[in-house]
Amino acid sequence: MAHRSLGFTGAAVALTLVMQPLSGWAQQSPNGEWFVPGQPHTGAPAHAPAPRAPAAPAAAPGGIALPATGGADQAGNAPQLHVQLPPAPEIPQLPKGPATPAAIVGILSVPDVLRVSTAYQAAYKELNARGQKLNGDAQKEQAALRDLGQSLASERAKLSPEQIRTKEREIQDRATEAQRRFGERNRIIQEAGQYVMMQINRTMEQVAQQVALSRGINLVLNRAQILGTTADFDLTPQVAEVMNKVLPSVVVPPDGVSPLAMSAPTASTGANAAAKPATPVAAATGKSHQKK
Repeated sequence: MAHRSLGFTGAAVALTLVMQPLSGWAQQSPNGEWFVPGQPHTGAPAHAPAPRAPAAPAAAPGGIALPATGGADQAGNAPQLHVQLPPAPEIPQLPKGPATPAAIVGILSVPDVLRVSTAYQAAYKELNARGQKLNGDAQKEQAALRDLGQSLASERAKLSPEQIRTKEREIQDRATEAQRRFGERNRIIQEAGQYVMMQINRTMEQVAQQVALSRGINLVLNRAQILGTTADFDLTPQVAEVMNKVLPSVVVPPDGVSPLAMSAPTASTGANAAAKPATPVAAATGKSHQKK
């Protein structure tokens, strides 16, 4: 049987810390409609008049913002540009291709799949615990810095100006180091969440493809975009069931270890990648929190 590609609406799924969209799924157009990539799309005219002047483009990372020409309105937007564009390129007629098949629609609720996913729930519990511990440690450090400040204030009259400056510098250095340290821990938790969701999204897309093909469906829509449907169209229960069979758990990086510092699973260990944590490249002091 010839391989058929399916179109999926881009339902973003995420842990509380990250959001990783499903790759290869259909995208949302600017006017809020949903379409399948590569298929004709009819929507609002491309040159519909704008009700207001467009905002000035933001500078690219590391770049310099272009200065706005002319006056700007009170919101800081540059006035709309009225110029004659260069001649448009000639677009040749394309040869007639095969007609698009009739849409056979299925509905998938990604949040409901995640709600019953053992892999997602175990990873969420672990990363949420790490985030709560980070918040607790940050609050303790903040209280310690506050106590140091109050102690310095009470002793200020007994200290020389040089001693005061030294203690203030020590407190400031400690606060700066704490901010760096907690920021680093937060970044690692964020990256771990992305690493988890990449594994879940990859498998969910493959499972949804297989479930859809097994039922003769060529277009899967996100249930969040559907006003109403019947259970006959719903692929969610079957996708969730298969997900828990093929991906009962995911690799969660050890606490304090970025997934960027972990060795990639080899082909021989790929089958067991979901059953045990990957090995960090450098010796890690954190222990694995993989849920059984």
